[in-house]
Amino acid sequence: MPHRRRSGRTSVHGRDDGRRLGAAELGQGLGERATLVQFSSAFCAPCRATRRVLAEVARMVPGVAHVEIDAEQRLELVRTLGILKTPTVLVLDADGRIVRLAAGQPRTADVIAALGDAL
Repeated sequence: MPHRRRSGRTSVHGRDDGRRLGAAELGQGLGERATLVQFSSAFCAPCRATRRVLAEVARMVPGVAHVEIDAEQRLELVRTLGILKTPTVLVLDADGRIVRLAAGQPRTADVIAALGDAL
């Protein structure tokens, strides 16, 4: 599901490089069915809007968890994953495999669609 908005606000890419994330990297456990991982920074206005969207989706979809990570405090993980801007959202399947990566502020419908690959 490659998706890019011309304004550069959002770009979504499939990502199946075999990398898996778990509680050790995230600081909390995975969702039963999927996990939405958000990389944020303190003064990022789109990060606050993204937090609301992801929390809403996690409430709507059973078994989906939302984890927010402060990118400035987790620079090693940010570099390992190649995160270049905030907000960046990873969609993980139940095993912690990265199935989607989206940079920029997502819309609720886009997050729900991306979850389809993880569920």
